[in-house]
Amino acid sequence: MKSTPFITVEGPIGVGKTSLAKALSNHFQFSLLKEIVDENPFLGKFYNNIEEWSFQTEMFFLCNRYKQLEDIQANYLAQEKSVVADYHIFKNLIFAQRTLKDQQYDKYLEIFTILTKDMPKPNMVIYLDASLETLFNRIGKRGRDFEKNISPLYLEQLSLDYKIFMETFEKQHPDIPVLRFNGDQMDFVENKDDLEAIVTEIEFALHKGVFTHEPSEKI
Repeated sequence: MKSTPFITVEGPIGVGKTSLAKALSNHFQFSLLKEIVDENPFLGKFYNNIEEWSFQTEMFFLCNRYKQLEDIQANYLAQEKSVVADYHIFKNLIFAQRTLKDQQYDKYLEIFTILTKDMPKPNMVIYLDASLETLFNRIGKRGRDFEKNISPLYLEQLSLDYKIFMETFEKQHPDIPVLRFNGDQMDFVENKDDLEAIVTEIEFALHKGVFTHEPSEKI
């Protein structure tokens, strides 16, 4: 059965998800889906006091990402218009498990399960990883005020959570290819050869599967 490419780029904060998603969107002429970050009114407070503001922060992200995915399904994937996104909603569980208290997480998981039951899943995941030094360097370069107070311990734990989650994801979804790239060894923003190497691997993976593709406008 043919399916429309729905590629998601994942990895810890600062690894370059949005930059790569934009580059892939331009190369393949796929629609670009960007996660809502700056609009989250709780994020600055969250990094100052994770325990106090984690539930509000995660619920904001969940509701907005649910709405985005709902629109993507109706307006793009259902019309066989290919999409590349700089996140997928499954990442919510990575953050929620790390920051929410047990009782909060149980309630959150119930809501998450209901909302995402019929949501589209990616048919390819690009997983970016990098050292803590590289992540903080890139976070510093983009200069978001609300990220200035990110704890090194929090980011280190988050990176480990991603690694564990992606290993589990591959086992649970053997039909969804996961392409892994090391951000310490590749700089796809500054080095065109690195970007071309990533594009080549993606093209090979796309051609191995049977996909339909129709170029579409930016989201």
